[in-house]
Amino acid sequence: MIKPTPIDEEIQIDPKRYLVSRTDKHGVIDFANDYFAEISGYSKEELIGKPHSLIRHPDMPKIIFKLMWDRIQKGENLLALIKNLAKDGRYYWVFTSFEPQRDTDTGEIFGYKASRKAAPKDAVEIIDALYKKLVALEKEGGMEASFEYLDKFLKEKDPNLEIQDLMENIHKFY
Repeated sequence: MIKPTPIDEEIQIDPKRYLVSRTDKHGVIDFANDYFAEISGYSKEELIGKPHSLIRHPDMPKIIFKLMWDRIQKGENLLALIKNLAKDGRYYWVFTSFEPQRDTDTGEIFGYKASRKAAPKDAVEIIDALYKKLVALEKEGGMEASFEYLDKFLKEKDPNLEIQDLMENIHKFY
């Protein structure tokens, strides 16, 4: 599958609507609501059965997704500010809440639900500079370099601060 070339044009998200998707435990999409399909530019048929990374924007640091997967695979919810890539190469910023889906009998995680809403410009401005730095470090020294920088960045703000705390702190103001 050929990924679209990113272009510098942002898609505006309706702040009153949610983009919703669900994946299996491997990140393969098995549900997409109409608004998610509309904003991403993919039909539901194009989304279902594809890895969720289909909409991953190259401006997103890989370390953020690694930390995300580490957290949700442990069964913990996650809130993240994410830049996604639409089919036509445009982008959109969203606050995304990831929630593990569990078998009611066994408690085993069988998938994940993601609900996304528009990310305010102020929130994007806060996180975009950090993401750009992390991506640059990944190009130079891999995810280890970006993790070291992120860890130092967070610890300078508060010795107990983790990326999830930062996201929640940003989100609570919006």
